[in-house]
Amino acid sequence: MRDFPYKRIYKDLLTPEIVALLTQIHEFKGEQALFIESRSDTLTQLVEIARIQSTEASNKIEGIFTSGDRLKKIVQDKTVPRNRNEEEIAGYRDVLATIHENHDYIPPIPSMFLQLHRDLYKFSGRSIGGSYKSSDNVIEEVDAEGNSFVRFRPVAVWETPEVMDRACSAFNDMSKYPEYDPLLIIPIFILDFLCIHPFNDGNGRMSRLLTLLLLYRSGYIVGKYISIEKAIELSKETYYEALQQSSENWHEEKNDYLPFVRYILGVIVAVYRDFSNRVRSGTSGERTKPERVRETIQGTIGKITKAEVMQRCPDISQITVQRTLNDLLNRGEINKIGGGRYTEYTWNRERE
Repeated sequence: MRDFPYKRIYKDLLTPEIVALLTQIHEFKGEQALFIESRSDTLTQLVEIARIQSTEASNKIEGIFTSGDRLKKIVQDKTVPRNRNEEEIAGYRDVLATIHENHDYIPPIPSMFLQLHRDLYKFSGRSIGGSYKSSDNVIEEVDAEGNSFVRFRPVAVWETPEVMDRACSAFNDMSKYPEYDPLLIIPIFILDFLCIHPFNDGNGRMSRLLTLLLLYRSGYIVGKYISIEKAIELSKETYYEALQQSSENWHEEKNDYLPFVRYILGVIVAVYRDFSNRVRSGTSGERTKPERVRETIQGTIGKITKAEVMQRCPDISQITVQRTLNDLLNRGEINKIGGGRYTEYTWNRERE
C-alpha cells in the first residue's frame, strides 16, 4: 500500500526555482495583511466577484454549466436550482461559503472531507455525496481522433479509506513543524488526493476546494478576493499536463511532484499579483478612471473582454469603460478581436 514520505519529497522539491516562487508568495502575503487592514471597501467588491468566478470556473472545468444570469442568481442565493447542473453549482457555492467563513474550524481530516463532499451534492439527491467511491474508477483521456484511453488508475475501492487516512496523517504530521513551508506541503497533498481519487464523482472540484481550505488555514487567503479556480480554468491545459507528468509512476512511489507543485505555486503567484494590482488601481486617488482601465488591459496577459474589465474595476461605469476602449483602439494601444458580444481586446505589445 502507498506510503507518503513527505519529508523526503519536501527536501527533493527545494530547487532554486521553487524557492524563488515561495519567496514571492511570502512577500505578497505581507502585503495582503496591509491591504485587508486598510482597503475594506475595495475588498468587499472583490469578494463578490471572486465568489461568482470561483463557482463558475471550478464547475466549468468539469463541464458543468448554466447561463451567466442564472449563475449569478444561484451564487447570490436568489433562486433555486432548475436542473442537475444547477444543483451541483449550488452545492459548490455552499461548500465554498463554508470554507470562506469557517476554515479555522475545518481540520484536514478524512471525516471533514467527507462532510464537505456530502454538502457538494446536498441539492442533487444523489447518494454518492459524503461517501468514498463504491467501485473502482479510472481517469480517461480522449485523443485528437476521439478515441478514449485510460490515463491513470486511482487507488482501488478497498484501499481508499486507509490510504486517505495515511495521506491526511502525513500532511498533518508535517504541518506540526514550522520549518516545513505549508505552501510546499499543500500541492504535494493535493496531487496525492487527485491520484487517490477517493470519490465516485466530484474529485476535481473537491481538490480545488481543499486547496483553498488548506491555503486559508495557513494564512494565504488571497483566494477569497481573486479566484484561484478561475486562474486554473484559464490555464487548464497546463494544469492537466502538470497533473499527468506528476502522476506517472505514482503507485510505485517514483513520481515527480515538481511539475504539479511548480504549476500550483505559479498560479498562487499570479493570483496574488492580480490581487495587488486590483487593490492598488481600485484605491488610488491619483489615477483617473480611463487610466485604470488602460492599466487593467495592459496588465493582462492574453485577451480580456469588456465585462472582465468592468469586473476588475467595479466602480467604473460601462459608458466610461466603452469610451476608454474606443479611445485606446483609435490610438492603436489595444487590438480588437471578434465582434458583438464575443468582442475581446489585447494590449498592443508591438508598440512597447
